[in-house]
Amino acid sequence: MPIYVQHEVLGRIPDVFNAEAIWQAPGLALFSRRPLLRDLLERSPREHRGRAATRCFSHVTLVLPQEDVDDDYHLTRGARARDLAQTLATLHQKDFGDLLGSDQVRYDVVGAESLAPGEIEVRFGHAVYLPAPGEKVLYNVSVSRDSAIWHPVCAIYPNQRLALIGGQAGQGAADWPFGPDGAILVINDGADTVPVVDMRPRGDFDCRYDPRSGYYTIKSLRDIDGGGPRLLLRIARNAAFASEPVGPSAAHAAATPVVVPQPAPADLPPQMPAQRAAAITAATAATAAAARPARPAVWQSRADGMPLDPTATPAMSLSHKPTAPATLPGESDATYAPLAQQRVQLVALALPRLSRYRDTGAQALVLPFDRSLSLCAEEQADTAISFAIDAADELTACTAAGRQRITAPATFAPVDARTMRLLPAAPAMADRYHALLCLAQPVGAAVASGARFTFGRSSNMLAALRVLDSPRFIRRADGAPGAASADRIGLSRNAFSFEATDHGYRIGRLSTSQALYHLDERMTFVAMIADTGPERPYLLPHGHHLVAGHYVLRFDA
Repeated sequence: MPIYVQHEVLGRIPDVFNAEAIWQAPGLALFSRRPLLRDLLERSPREHRGRAATRCFSHVTLVLPQEDVDDDYHLTRGARARDLAQTLATLHQKDFGDLLGSDQVRYDVVGAESLAPGEIEVRFGHAVYLPAPGEKVLYNVSVSRDSAIWHPVCAIYPNQRLALIGGQAGQGAADWPFGPDGAILVINDGADTVPVVDMRPRGDFDCRYDPRSGYYTIKSLRDIDGGGPRLLLRIARNAAFASEPVGPSAAHAAATPVVVPQPAPADLPPQMPAQRAAAITAATAATAAAARPARPAVWQSRADGMPLDPTATPAMSLSHKPTAPATLPGESDATYAPLAQQRVQLVALALPRLSRYRDTGAQALVLPFDRSLSLCAEEQADTAISFAIDAADELTACTAAGRQRITAPATFAPVDARTMRLLPAAPAMADRYHALLCLAQPVGAAVASGARFTFGRSSNMLAALRVLDSPRFIRRADGAPGAASADRIGLSRNAFSFEATDHGYRIGRLSTSQALYHLDERMTFVAMIADTGPERPYLLPHGHHLVAGHYVLRFDA
């Protein structure tokens, strides 16, 4: 594997701000002197032909003991550090001017607690880049272990070609899980392209990009049982540049496995001509478009080759009508009749704006989820992630890595194979709700057709779907659980009535203070249900959603 960052520690330097002592040792005692910065640059050229160097590195980072850097800032406001960088840049230009070409020599001085007095660490190489004055950041790179708490790692600039994260010499990542041998290499080919993410060593890691979540999932292949550590990598484009989606480029798609919500054409061999590759890609796209119906019905089953909707989640899968079982020879299916039962499912939780309910004494609503991403009914030690909204309507995610404020839309994957999505509330619902939290596992209940039922705090029907009917989810000012159920915020004792029919569900609002909202099968806002009642019901189509209190209910056929 090539060396992307050259780093050495120079010791026994009495004055760490003496540029001449760092650059070159005095005298001609070639066999006894220690290699200093000039010698290191000579031994590791950027480009060479045979043994002759044709180009040298021009960006160097000096790491001094933190105590010396702090003293310089306190006494001279950093003047000695600036003089050190300027003097070394002058010496660099003087001795290697014929190997620089049009490159600018740049030095940076930083501090580190790990260095002993008299030690200096120097860094230069292909993945070391120092921005020019006024150069704007192109990408911000951050990592996470649970998709909720993100830690910034480094910035990538428009003229920066490589960035190395992790390993022995790369940018430090919080809680790096892959040891000193594993590293992430980010390749930037300019602002008009998407960056390429590669792992080193490549054969030891699995790196996949999820365009729906917007980040890479990196796992070690050394753990055969699949229980090893993982790291999530997110590359966010700066708003000052064009807002193009950040993902794997086409040239890197064959090398890096990609998880996408639609079938991709087969990997093309590298020796295939560009014209033939373009023709195959266009033909595959045309075939997929032809197989996709213009507007499928809610109960229509998806064909095997039909791509999934990229905006859909597992909690929003469409329902299907029951089909007749296979008949035996000589029998007829004329007497088959499906069960007269419909199904109602809790697919999401509507997070309220607690600022509307200050008189209740509620200071926070906390929703903990276990490792299976099911809502914890009791206090558990293996909580994977918790979502909390406070009286100031600020939403935060809490994991073992800490707390971080979050905004919708967002996707969270604290465990493998399951995700939770946070959707923004529609403008017509924004006065009551902050966001919609889609559940990884919907909770369902069967209802009989042709009968009218009620939903609310005092109704036993669909009581299993009222998962927040407990005081443990409410926090008071002292941090203790609330004295009343969380359902008392936003849900009436008798909220609405519903009756299953062949054409949908008849919804009747039973309380004038109860807010009801109609969402379609994609959880897009349709209407607010206001002027309705048991005698003037509102028809809710099969597969659509109803928001009442904290609950987003899907009424299936």
